[in-house]
Amino acid sequence: MNWTSAMVSPAAPRRFLEPFHGKALMPPPVWLMRQAGRYLPEYRAVRAKAGSFLDLCYNPALAAEVTLQPVRRYGFDAAILFSDILVVPDALGQRVQFAEGEGPRLDPLRSQRDLARLNEDATRPKFALVHETVSRLRQELPHDTALIGFCGAPWTVATYMVGGQGSSDQSDARQWAYSDPEGFQRLIDILVDVSIEYLSGQVKAGADALQIFDSWAGSLPDDQFRRWVVAPTKRLVAALKAEHPRVPVIGFPRGAGVLAPAYAMETGVDGVSCDTAMPLAFISSQLSGKTVVQGNLDPLLLVTGGHALERRVAEIKAALAGNPFIFNLGHGIVPETPPENVGRLVDLVRGSHR
Repeated sequence: MNWTSAMVSPAAPRRFLEPFHGKALMPPPVWLMRQAGRYLPEYRAVRAKAGSFLDLCYNPALAAEVTLQPVRRYGFDAAILFSDILVVPDALGQRVQFAEGEGPRLDPLRSQRDLARLNEDATRPKFALVHETVSRLRQELPHDTALIGFCGAPWTVATYMVGGQGSSDQSDARQWAYSDPEGFQRLIDILVDVSIEYLSGQVKAGADALQIFDSWAGSLPDDQFRRWVVAPTKRLVAALKAEHPRVPVIGFPRGAGVLAPAYAMETGVDGVSCDTAMPLAFISSQLSGKTVVQGNLDPLLLVTGGHALERRVAEIKAALAGNPFIFNLGHGIVPETPPENVGRLVDLVRGSHR
């Protein structure tokens, strides 16, 4: 089947999408970032036979399987495509490897001259594998379960491409942006262009919504935040909206803090995913009612469970009730999370007991 024809018209609204039509649901829709991952024994079994991590990302059958696993277990209102934000630099021709226990390693780009190593015309074969995964998922997911596609934001992806790995302060990318803003802008422009292609293909394959992960947005001061986070995201969202006006886009500017309202208003996103450090009172007063809000339970509280988890879930639901809201974590599930705690969380959000 041609993946570009996989989009279907839902017979009934998918609950996850209702907040984007202005509806405040109680209980709210729920899904969790990194809900497909190492905390699940069935994921670990698939991962063991997949080869490398990127092999898993590029294997449509296996990537679809691990995406479906948490939906089967917990009945989440949405599935999120299993992939990685570094598929984009890999598809561009930058060498990307995942060392076990060490995280990603890339051949770093440090100057405009290094940009010649990237090939925007070479992305299609690897993007096509991801798009095939999306197509499979839309056919295999329960009809009422939404499917979320995603990419990394240009700034965050650039920090890995320049630094060659993750870092605590993204200093290599920040220094390039300060010392040669025109050259760094060229890298950002490349990432915007290929991310439009990548996300648009996910929508054509069947994604109901999109999320843009800007995990390192909080490492920039306000003027640089507007140039390297807000401006590229605005271009990306505008291009997607021009082609797919009905598909909601969620932004996750992790660490944005007081800049989150400006991000929400200036980028054109339909929703903002809030990190754990953002105070509930701030979310309620500055974001809730102005945009769809998603978040912000501490992933480590999901590890702990018990009364502390119950209390915080109740606080989040109470603080954000009455406005469009999606329950989620403030970042991804960590590997040591007990699977039974995830089931308990879903029960707490939905007000039921197992």
